[in-house]
Amino acid sequence: MPAKKKSTAAKSSAPVTPAKPSSAANVITVPPDYNPVKDKGEFMNPVMKEYFRLKLIRWREELLKESSETIQNTLQGTELQKPDMADRASAETDHQLELRTRDRERKLITKINEALLRIDDGTYGYCEETGEPITPARLDARPVATLSIEAQERHERMEKTHRDE
Repeated sequence: MPAKKKSTAAKSSAPVTPAKPSSAANVITVPPDYNPVKDKGEFMNPVMKEYFRLKLIRWREELLKESSETIQNTLQGTELQKPDMADRASAETDHQLELRTRDRERKLITKINEALLRIDDGTYGYCEETGEPITPARLDARPVATLSIEAQERHERMEKTHRDE
């Protein structure tokens, strides 16, 4: 198990291209029916790492494509100066909602890039607080997770306790 290590990923929404294998001998193929939850081998073995790398890259590409389509189709073509006040308010609300969604996705892309860097440095899949493995089921559901379920629950309880004060 790798030592606990904070990611030093730069906070940017620019895509990070993961390192490519230096030779064809290093290429890892993930079977089409591969399920990391059912993998009884070593935690974060090469196939599991490649599975999550591909999942994160596909997710990032999907988000970037949606963002690009939104900019081209929605935001550039939005006319906020409507003659009717109700139409204008509705258009402005839709525009603000779209901008908030894109901002959330930008932050998610940053988390995806950081997860890809953790795969490269060998810390992916390990809880930042405890250093223990994060379950493959949790990583499959939330590939950018940095805390185990127990650590996340503790974190949320602490947040709630401090928020209520």
